[in-house]
Amino acid sequence: MKPGCAAYLKNSRVVLTLLLVFVSGFVCGVLVMSLAGHRLSNPKPLAWKEGGKQVTLERLKKELDLTPEQAAQMERVLDDFFAYYHTLQAQLDEVRATGKDRILRLLDERQRRKFEQMMDRAQGGQAP
Repeated sequence: MKPGCAAYLKNSRVVLTLLLVFVSGFVCGVLVMSLAGHRLSNPKPLAWKEGGKQVTLERLKKELDLTPEQAAQMERVLDDFFAYYHTLQAQLDEVRATGKDRILRLLDERQRRKFEQMMDRAQGGQAP
C-alpha cells in the first residue's frame, strides 16, 4: 500500500463512504437479480402440464428404449425432481418477500411508493 493511502484509510468518513458505496451496490445487485434474473433464467414455470408428464415419460421410454423397471424408476425420479423444484421455488419466493420487506422498512412513504412502482414495472417486463 502506498504511504498516502494509509492516511485516507484512517479517515472514518472515507472508510464509511467506501463501505456505503459497496453495500449500496450489493443491495442494488441483489434487487436487480431477484427482479430480473429469475425472469431471464426461467421464463416459464417448470411444471407438468395436463398430460405432459405422461407424454414426456412415453417419449423417454420410446427414444431411450427403457425397460418397464427403468420407466417406473424414471417416473419416480421425475416426480422427485419436480417436488424438489417446487420446494426450492417456494423457498426462493420467501427469500424475495423477506428481502423486499426489509427494503421497505428502510424507506419513507414517498420512497416506498416509488419502490413499489419500480417493482410493478419490473414484474410487468418494463425497464425500471
